[in-house]
Amino acid sequence: MRKHLLGLLLFLSFLSSQAQKTATNQKIGAEVKLTNPESVGMSSARLQRIDKMIQEYTNNNYLPGAIAFISRNGKTVYQKSFGFNDTETKTPLDPNAIMRIASQTKALTTLGVMLLFEEGKFLLDDPISKYLPAFKNQKVLDKFNENDTTYTTVPANREVTIRHLLTHTSGIGYAGIGSKEARAIYAKVKVGSGIGTPEGKIGDAMNRLGGMPLMHQPGEKWTYGLSTDVLGYFIEVISGQPLDKFMRTRIFEPLDMQDTYFYLPANKHNRLAILYTEDAQKNTIKVQSRNGQLEDYPKFTNGTYFSGGAGLSSTLADYARFLQMLLNNGSYNGKQIISPATVRLMTTNQIGEVNQGDNKFGLGFGVTSPKGATKLGVSEGSYEWGGVLWNQLLGRPKRRDNRITLHAKSSKYYQRRYCR
Repeated sequence: MRKHLLGLLLFLSFLSSQAQKTATNQKIGAEVKLTNPESVGMSSARLQRIDKMIQEYTNNNYLPGAIAFISRNGKTVYQKSFGFNDTETKTPLDPNAIMRIASQTKALTTLGVMLLFEEGKFLLDDPISKYLPAFKNQKVLDKFNENDTTYTTVPANREVTIRHLLTHTSGIGYAGIGSKEARAIYAKVKVGSGIGTPEGKIGDAMNRLGGMPLMHQPGEKWTYGLSTDVLGYFIEVISGQPLDKFMRTRIFEPLDMQDTYFYLPANKHNRLAILYTEDAQKNTIKVQSRNGQLEDYPKFTNGTYFSGGAGLSSTLADYARFLQMLLNNGSYNGKQIISPATVRLMTTNQIGEVNQGDNKFGLGFGVTSPKGATKLGVSEGSYEWGGVLWNQLLGRPKRRDNRITLHAKSSKYYQRRYCR
């Protein structure tokens, strides 16, 4: 399938509340220019359907602010912001606002792992314990007592590999948003979700995690969890650098991602978007710190916990550059960041007969299967990754399973809906 750049990013800064009745169409980054959609085979009239959809969300108080971006063949054809950043002062949402990108961090961490893979630092089927000894001789959860959170285990029938971690088939669950078993067991050893906790070190937490039971046998099924946080620590061990420094020098600077950080410099604090959520009565409220999780953690300039699974903040423009690189087979602005062969590895089925819902999973990215392609019309082979909104990680009430999702490959579905 011939690839086009057709990435759709909806950076949702918060849930519910009122929004502007009209959207603003502004540049995202000084170098970005809007291209006439018809010049790259797209329909302006059909793209306006996106306006209608997001406007319905804001008008119906589903969310107060959103930013959307689409480009094709390297040409930006759509970029708009909707609604408010501050509903009290009616401050519009700035297209250059810095968002907590939560689990979209995982895609960038995956790129970091694969950069080291290309350098021959490891093999995908190496056991992670070869590099992180705390994960040696792991056990698998057998029985769990909800009353006192005690449990029994059985031996793992194989070691967790780097491939298992990249495909979320390791059996490692999630703190905070995972199963009741994972939440209880990880809480005992103070392993968190990796977001909103700027103090401590990722290595300390992952070493504690290594001694905890897996939720199922490695490779048995797809389970969303802290696998990518383990990989963030793995990058630190292999590279000899803190994760923030590695990403800065190996990913952010080569891709000109000037607004992507684990912890923002002081001169960018005012660009961090406000977070909103709902209370039990579905009233819109600003997110407050809770249970040791800090909503303004990106402002901790001296933060030391670098979560490879959830810790980054970024802008729509920066993340679009990352997508463009993938769609360019690893090249961006004349620089070959990663090889085309590695991009193919990342975006093809790596889990065999195991399924992620109706779809498959590559290395860090979901991959649309033939069955999945029949549901929404997204073309087979399209790849994507998304992140649960940060307020859900705090365990607050929510209306739906809201996700920030990117699609980083052309599809007949988009061509039908938005092209001529």
